[in-house]
This record gives sequence, structure tokens and C-alpha cells, in this order.
Amino acid sequence: MSLLRLSVLFPPGLEEPITEAISADASMPGFTLLHAEGHSSDFSRASSAEQVRGRIQRRVLWMVMEADRLDDVLQLLRTHVDCRDVRWWTEPVLAMGRLG
Repeated sequence: MSLLRLSVLFPPGLEEPITEAISADASMPGFTLLHAEGHSSDFSRASSAEQVRGRIQRRVLWMVMEADRLDDVLQLLRTHVDCRDVRWWTEPVLAMGRLG
């Protein structure tokens, strides 16, 4: 079984649609949601405060899943949130478990 971590980076305004879409589908893996700030060379959609600070508010969603589930998860997200301001990438998960 090959595992990967999907990272999805998006504006705070998309937090509810994204987390609700995933939570509503019982077949989806669990997730972790982080609050983050990012820096980019493109501040065209940044607020005035973000432009002054030089960082934009973002949310990061992590999901660990079997690699063959990736297309299903991405399709679910695209169906509920079709936005060019959402970025994603994957990373291999070499090992995973519980301490107890």
C-alpha cells in the first residue's frame, strides 16, 4: 500500500466549502487544517493589510491517504470549489503509526 500526503492551500474564505465537502462524504479520509501565512510575488488578490505585511492569509489542509484515492479527492474538491486560488501537491508518506 502506497501512502501520500495531499496538501491543499487556499484562502480562508474557502475553508467552509472545502471542509464541508470532505466531511459530508464518509468515504473521504480525515484531515488536518492549519492556519498559515504565505508570501508570493503575486499580490494581485491580496487585501491592503496583506500587501503592507507582505504575507497573505491561507489555510492548509493535510490528508494522508492511499495513493489511488488522490483522483477521487481532487474531483470532489473541484466539484465543490472551482477556484484558481487553490493549490495542491503531494508528498510520499514513508511510515505512519500511533505511539500508543
